[in-house]
Amino acid sequence: MISNFKAKIEESLISVVPVMLVVIALHFSISPLQPGQLPLFIVSGGMVILGLGVFLLGADLGMVPFGQRVGSALAHKQSITLILIASFSIGFAITIAEPDVQVLATQVHGVAPTVDKNQLLIMIAVGVGLFLLVGTVRTVLGWPLRWLLILFYLLVFIFCAFVDAGFVGVAFDAGGATTGPVTVPFIMAMGLGVAAATKKKEGEDNSFGLVGLASIGPIAAVAFMGFLSNTSLSAGEYHAEAYVQMPVLDRCLELLPPVAEEIFLALFPLLLIFLFFQVVLLKLPAHQVKRMITGLVYSYIGLVIFMLGVKSGFMMAGQSLGNALGAIGDGGVLIPIGVLFGAVVVCAEPAVWVLTKQVEEVSGGHIKRFIMLVALSISIAMAVGVGMTRVVFGFSIWWVLIPGYALALVLTKFCPPLFTGIAFDSGGVASGPMSTTFVLSMTLGGAVACGGNPATDGFGMVAMIALAPLITIQVLGLIFKFKEKQAMRRENERGAA
Repeated sequence: MISNFKAKIEESLISVVPVMLVVIALHFSISPLQPGQLPLFIVSGGMVILGLGVFLLGADLGMVPFGQRVGSALAHKQSITLILIASFSIGFAITIAEPDVQVLATQVHGVAPTVDKNQLLIMIAVGVGLFLLVGTVRTVLGWPLRWLLILFYLLVFIFCAFVDAGFVGVAFDAGGATTGPVTVPFIMAMGLGVAAATKKKEGEDNSFGLVGLASIGPIAAVAFMGFLSNTSLSAGEYHAEAYVQMPVLDRCLELLPPVAEEIFLALFPLLLIFLFFQVVLLKLPAHQVKRMITGLVYSYIGLVIFMLGVKSGFMMAGQSLGNALGAIGDGGVLIPIGVLFGAVVVCAEPAVWVLTKQVEEVSGGHIKRFIMLVALSISIAMAVGVGMTRVVFGFSIWWVLIPGYALALVLTKFCPPLFTGIAFDSGGVASGPMSTTFVLSMTLGGAVACGGNPATDGFGMVAMIALAPLITIQVLGLIFKFKEKQAMRRENERGAA
């Protein structure tokens, strides 16, 4: 366990430290933080690293094995009813426990205090549960992923046209935040089990795409919430907590009771669902049950530490930095700084390294890992740059979402199905904890400094980061397809000679 814990801390360090170094460099060069805020940022960053590491260790011990064992048990039972119940209930519970979703809900509440954070969390979780159920049915029945993606995104875009503009960015951000460090491996473990249960020849292709479909659910659910709500985010103002210089320990002690309660309420449904499936399906021996419950305890402790770090100073530093950069000139400096953060975030995200290895293996070495990293780095840097351009000039998010998703969906016609599944599964692979905790905070702060509306100009940044891999990986899939055809042509020419 100690070696596993060290590995998780290393993952957290790789993810968080590069962002912290850029902030420190900016503090001592062009954009100083508020007095006393830098030490608080460094300490809270340490808490984010520790909390994320402990949380991921707990996820490895409890959450991910739970998903794998449920998937394996369903593969043996081959019960469609159980598969559907498991899909919805587990998708719901695991989403509420996702750190990125917790942070996004906090950000939305900062912009519009009238939006109930718990209600938003529940809507996002219901969306994931419902679309995970749809994805599971698709896997069982062998429906083509491409047509489902086109159908649901078309319906979502039409529906969002009638929703308050402020909720549109939040809705698409929710889709990106859902695919975080816990949700993705958990749902993919479920998907592999369900794909195995179908025993169809196309099972390998069907095992991908479940996460991609599940991430549509939050977009639809949050848009529906906005449609029913009397709250207008587009008319709101940013109500971020004002920075008050105080000792770190005092600040953490002040935040601890509400944070501990929030996280308990988030993880308790997952414990109940685990106990339910243990009784009716898994029937694991006592030592394995103990291991999984221990994992949930670690997850709870880690998530509490993580959220304390986020709320005590990490998120606030992002807001201050965005405010300071937005006040320089006409805010134009936000664009190149955003590009820099985009490149740093993607290169520092451990999930990106896992993804690049996966694509290299799937392509038989035709798509090299280095090329993949460079392509993702460039595309996500550009995505954050576009997001910051929106902050500076205030143009509608539709000018990015419509052509971006249109291109991604058109590519599904020409791209190999396996790469399409991987692309939409990895849509949120770069929109990890640093995107929701820091980049989005900086964007909201910059929108305020530039005189814009944080709801309409700031939200949508996570969505843009999540959109980039959809296009990039499918383009790489087309390159793989072209290289494979070339190799076959050369082989046929040698055979003819």
